[in-house]
Amino acid sequence: MQYLREMFCRSNLYQLILLLLSVLIFSCKKDKQFPKEPFIEFKEFSQIRDMNGKDSVGNLHLYFTDGDGDFGLSPADTFAPFNRGSMYYYNFFINYYEKQNGIWIRIVNPAITPGGDTLANHSRIPNLTPAGQNKTLEGDIYMSLFTNNPFSTFDTIRYEVTISDRSLNRSNQIQTPEIILSK
Repeated sequence: MQYLREMFCRSNLYQLILLLLSVLIFSCKKDKQFPKEPFIEFKEFSQIRDMNGKDSVGNLHLYFTDGDGDFGLSPADTFAPFNRGSMYYYNFFINYYEKQNGIWIRIVNPAITPGGDTLANHSRIPNLTPAGQNKTLEGDIYMSLFTNNPFSTFDTIRYEVTISDRSLNRSNQIQTPEIILSK
């Protein structure tokens, strides 16, 4: 009888130890790890029509990651880090293209910058660096864009997008699928 009682106590002790080990093992969730360079992935582009039934605004949806969490700019961020030299202002870069006679043409506006720049779609994403020890970032970016260029008769467009972090690491470049506008 004593032998059975000792076995029962040992088996309860073993079960308790196994239960505690299982809880410890499965509750220790590893932080996700991503490269320090930002990464973007196209998710969706939806169009909004004006009161006349013409496409006027598009909503771009992207997924992003940044392994070291230095993504986003504060209002004071206008100069690149000292070791990188040049000025910077934007961290979300959007180039606008039209399909003209079967060929994709990047549309530039020389009035914006001498030598031309894309239509004014570049933007600033605010500082998103999380508090705490784990600085890894991942999430979704939603951006509204004017889609209907009133100076163009072409109805098929696309966007090329990249982002950069405060260390000026550039992400991969993505393209939206072609977008056919109702003009």
